[in-house]
Amino acid sequence: MRVGTSAVRFAALASVSSVVLALSGLPAYADQYRNAQWYLKALRVNDAQRLTEGAGVTVAVIDTGVMASHPDLKGAVLPGSNVLGDGGDGRMDPSGHGTQMAGIIAARGRSGSRGVLGIAPQAKVLPVRPADGALLASKAIEWSVAHGAKVISMSFAIAGSDGLANAVKAAAAADVVLIAGSGNDSEQDSTNRYPGAYPEVLAVGAVDRNGKVAKFSTQGSQVAITAPGVDIPVADGHYPSGYAIVDGTSPATAIVAGAAALIRAKYPKLSAAQVVERLTSTAVDRGPPGRDDVYGYGELNLMAALTAKASNEPTTAGPTVTDAPPESQPDSDDGGSGIPPIMIIGIGVVVLVGAVAAVFIAVRRSRGA
Repeated sequence: MRVGTSAVRFAALASVSSVVLALSGLPAYADQYRNAQWYLKALRVNDAQRLTEGAGVTVAVIDTGVMASHPDLKGAVLPGSNVLGDGGDGRMDPSGHGTQMAGIIAARGRSGSRGVLGIAPQAKVLPVRPADGALLASKAIEWSVAHGAKVISMSFAIAGSDGLANAVKAAAAADVVLIAGSGNDSEQDSTNRYPGAYPEVLAVGAVDRNGKVAKFSTQGSQVAITAPGVDIPVADGHYPSGYAIVDGTSPATAIVAGAAALIRAKYPKLSAAQVVERLTSTAVDRGPPGRDDVYGYGELNLMAALTAKASNEPTTAGPTVTDAPPESQPDSDDGGSGIPPIMIIGIGVVVLVGAVAAVFIAVRRSRGA
């Protein structure tokens, strides 16, 4: 059964809302939802998590709050904020949307490979609510930066403002990775594409299981990268089973936020700009060569983003990773001759031995004469 977008829409907010499908056709067992996380295999998340699980990185989820009591999020959610100022620390979720996004980023699942698994299950989630309009979103960004967020995930699209633009610039200057949805079909109006349309923000579109851009994914110059956003299982306390399946650029945004958390954990010395460059430069180009308005720079390639080498980046990785050293190569200092030094030495020895032998033979012959 398909439920309308209003079921998970922020109150009075034209957000990048997920489309929710209740899993009425599946048994309400947590392992069913882990099995349904098709993108874990597509993105090689298990391989990525052998390198790092995001420990030490705080991801702010600016949304509707996060239900910290959900079993799959046990231990993952920090005290956050309600920027409305009417009480609460962000660890309750009236609509379920923020819980869904937090689970995609950092859910830890349950024993026996049950429940949903986040991209960065050892990262911490900092819930900040709500993002109902530019003023509150600005306050939420500022609060997140002040409280240690290294990545900010914003699965919404709203009208921009000078205050929101300034908050985004300040966050970028503070070395925070900013990620937002590019928008859904309902947000085709160019005034409702922020914060994703700001140049400091990595705007995410959605693709399906086949790597094709989803029909609902808003296209345009703001799109920088795409990620899975169709049939995504999520933790959600507002359904009898505690789970749902969603579509939208919202889950795609959360997946990329989780990927950014893994990179920040593996390479803590990288700047936010370098993290974004890793994500975009290693993406799988799905459209015309180079960046385009449909796929951006391409589809997220998680393992490539985690393992790519760049000459302008620090070579020292974080404590969670020990990269295999490159295969050793023999030193080359042959003066441009193309002959390795050891070969030159060998030839010299052979010549010297030959010369000594020739002298010895000549002496023998002269004595015999």
